[in-house]
Amino acid sequence: MSIANEVARRRTFAIISHPDAGKTTLTEKLLLFAGAIQIAGSVKARKASRHASSDWMEIEKQRGISVASSVMQIEYRDCVINLLDTPGHQDFSEDTYRVLTAVDAALMVIDAANGVEPQTIRLLQVCRARNTPIITFINKLDREVREPLDLLSEIEGHLGMDAVPFSWPVGMGRHFGGVFDIRHDHMRVFKAGEERRGHHDEIIEGLNNPVIATRFGDTFAKASEEIQLIREAAPAFDQNAFLAGQQTPVFFGSAINNFGVQEVLDALVELAPRPGPRQALERVVRPEEPKFTGVVFKVQANMDPAHRDRVAFVRVSSGRFDRGMKLKVCRTGKEIRPNNVVSFLSQRRELVEEAYAGDVIGIPNHSILHLGDVLTEGENLQFTGLPFFAPELFQVVEVKDPLRIKQLRTGLTQLGEEGAIQVFRLDSAGSTLLLGAVGQLQFEVVAHRLKTEYGVDARMMPSRYNMARWITSEDPKALHKFMDANAAHIAHDVVDAAAFLVSSPAQLRVAQELYPAIEFHAMREHGGKLFVAAA
Repeated sequence: MSIANEVARRRTFAIISHPDAGKTTLTEKLLLFAGAIQIAGSVKARKASRHASSDWMEIEKQRGISVASSVMQIEYRDCVINLLDTPGHQDFSEDTYRVLTAVDAALMVIDAANGVEPQTIRLLQVCRARNTPIITFINKLDREVREPLDLLSEIEGHLGMDAVPFSWPVGMGRHFGGVFDIRHDHMRVFKAGEERRGHHDEIIEGLNNPVIATRFGDTFAKASEEIQLIREAAPAFDQNAFLAGQQTPVFFGSAINNFGVQEVLDALVELAPRPGPRQALERVVRPEEPKFTGVVFKVQANMDPAHRDRVAFVRVSSGRFDRGMKLKVCRTGKEIRPNNVVSFLSQRRELVEEAYAGDVIGIPNHSILHLGDVLTEGENLQFTGLPFFAPELFQVVEVKDPLRIKQLRTGLTQLGEEGAIQVFRLDSAGSTLLLGAVGQLQFEVVAHRLKTEYGVDARMMPSRYNMARWITSEDPKALHKFMDANAAHIAHDVVDAAAFLVSSPAQLRVAQELYPAIEFHAMREHGGKLFVAAA
C-alpha cells in the first residue's frame, strides 16, 4: 500500500477534559469497543484492584488520576487510530498542551452535571489557537444532570463554536431511557452494565414510532420536542466548518456503562481528519512525502522501572518509518538507527516494523532525544510550537542523604528533560537546584518519582521566588549587563536558557522599566531559541 493510502487510514486524536469528567473511562471503553482490550480496568475507586489501562504510574494508581499522557494505537474499520490520553488535572497542563501539538483532532469529554469547567476552557483555547477539530462527548447521563439544551448553550458560549447534536438523550438519571440518533433516525435503548457492548443494544426506528412514545411516555415526549427544535434551529453539520474548528458534533452517553461509545468511535473514523501538512521554519512538510520526518513531543523516563528506560514519543510528520533506518537528530547532527522502536497499548508494547505519518512511535534512548527534537533522513528541519510555560510555583530541592546527590541530579535532569518539572540552577548559589511548576501536585509527583524510581529521598522547601521570565535581547552587551547587575536572580534551565526570577510582579515591572533592551518572556519554545509573547 502506498504512503498516501496509509496516511489516509490514520486518525490521531487526544482526549481532553476537566478532572473527573470520565476521560480515562471513555479511553478504555473506546479500546474495548475497538477490540483492543477484553476487559476494562475499574477507575471507580482509588483502591480498586484493577486500574485504567492508560494509567500506569504507581502514583496514578494510588490517587486514581492521570498525571502522564498515554499513547495507544488501535485498528478499527480499516483505520489506524492513534489515541492520546492526557492528564485532566490542571497541574499537568503543560504535558497536555504539548500533546495537543501532536494530534489532528480532539475528543472533549464533558461531565453533564458540571458542564464546561475551567480546565476544559483552557484546553479548548489551545485547540482553538491551532484550529484543531473537536468532537464533544457529554458523559454521565445515567445520573441526575443538567438539561441538555443548557449544556449546548454553554458549550457554544464558552467555546465560540456551533454545537451540532448528532444524538440526543431521552431522560436522565433514573429515567434515562437511551439516546436518539438524530442522523440515523433511531433510538438506542439504555441498559446499565459495564461489560455489555454496543452491538447488543436494542434499536427502535423512527422519531414518530408509537412504540417509543408508549414505552417512554413523558420522558420521550420532552426529548422529541427538543429534537424537533434542534432540527429546525440548529445549523446543519458542515464538514469544512468542523475541520476549521468552527463546529463541534455533540454526542451524549454514559461511558461507565459503555453507552454512546460506539457512536463516538464511528464519528472519529468518519469525521476526524487524516494527518495534514506541518509547518517547519524552513518549509511546509506534507505527510505523503516519501522521506521520513518526525518530532519528539514527549519524553517519559522509567515507563518500565525494571529496565530504567527512557522513551521519546515521536509523532511521524511525513513519509514512512522502517525499523533500523538511519535518522538524523537535527539539534545535534547525530545519527541514530533505532531498532527497538515500540508502539503502545498502555504498558503492553509491540516492536514497530513500520509507521506512517500520523502514527506515534516510542524510541527508547538514553538522553539522546529531547523534547522538540526533529528526526529526518538527513534534511535540517525545525518545527515550531512546542511550548514551555513560565513556572508559577518554586521550591528548593535538597537530598536528605548527601551521598545520593549524584542520583538526585540524574533524576532531576531526566525528569526535567521529559517536562515533568522545570529544573533551574541558580547562577549565584552554586549547586542549589530550584524546581519550577505550574501546579503544586507536580512537586508531589516528582518527590514520589525521585524516591521510587531513583532511590532518592528529597526534601522540598519553599523558595522566595514566585515568578520567572525567560530573557533575551538583540543586544548581547545589554543582556550581559543585565545578568551581571541581577546575578542573584538569574538561573538557567535544562536547555541553558537564561531566566530572571522575581518575588513579585512589581519587581518584574521595575526591571522592565530599567532595562528596555531586555525582552521578558512568559513562554519559550523548544531549545530556548524561539520565544513567544513577552509578558
